[in-house]
Amino acid sequence: MVRPLKVGVQLPEVEYDYTWPQLAEIAITAEEIGLDSIWLGDHLMYRYQRPERKPRGPFEAWTTLGALAAVTKRVELGPLVASLGFHSPAMIAKKAATIDQISNGRFILGVGSGWHEPEYKGFGFPFDHRVSRFEEAFTVIRTLLETGECDFDGQYYSIQGGLLFPRPVREDGIPLMLGSRGPKMLAAALPYVDIWNGWFEDWDNNRSGLVRLLAEIDAACEQAGRDPKTLIRSICPLVRMTDGRGRISDYPGQSGDSPLDGTDPPALADELHAYADLGVGHVQLVIDPITAGSVAELQTVLDLLDA
Repeated sequence: MVRPLKVGVQLPEVEYDYTWPQLAEIAITAEEIGLDSIWLGDHLMYRYQRPERKPRGPFEAWTTLGALAAVTKRVELGPLVASLGFHSPAMIAKKAATIDQISNGRFILGVGSGWHEPEYKGFGFPFDHRVSRFEEAFTVIRTLLETGECDFDGQYYSIQGGLLFPRPVREDGIPLMLGSRGPKMLAAALPYVDIWNGWFEDWDNNRSGLVRLLAEIDAACEQAGRDPKTLIRSICPLVRMTDGRGRISDYPGQSGDSPLDGTDPPALADELHAYADLGVGHVQLVIDPITAGSVAELQTVLDLLDA
């Protein structure tokens, strides 16, 4: 039986002090058990509103994705999602095409405008007019990825005679994924992206919330002049595995602690089947804890989906 939807997993970001060998082990485990994809958050540092949380920061996402592409052979991989404000848009296209070559066509470019102001200030990037900056950056990126060249004169970015080498592996290009539910972001990107992505707090990690959110995306597609059926929907459910201790949200004002039960594989498989029935094509599981052992536990769920 064909699996009803693609299933991936987010790799750790700042949940604990991991090492590169641990990240590689998680990625290789994900591939070995049959997961379809692995994902990395694109953040530089966190300063938390919660006083009990000390500032932390992850590995740099693009460097790590290149390394992960080299140690895996089958899984798709990408940023969940790349903040376009952290690099010039032409450099993002260059990085994406390079990792696509390293992975032999397995890269998915997830994009967003970012949200955590302290990391912008901490690394010297402007935080103002993020949607307008996104619109210009996104135009440059997709133009370079589609055509290999770009000239652009905007308010925030100026590209003169830009050329993209290497070119993406696939003839139809690198899939683009939008990680936002903001109306202006949806209007700017929905005519062009292949995939839309929703984080679990966007739909309260429950089915009724997901139904409401997917209806919003359908309406946004129609407003953007796009057939909703042509857009792949992906979501990031929060799942508590064995020894999960709860996840403190990185988003202001939300606890994020309403996980699905990953210790009950039939129930989790049924929930994923329900998402597929709602039109979801890809899930990126955010598991607690994010370890190689917890990823290995997902084998039973995949077997049930494939049965």
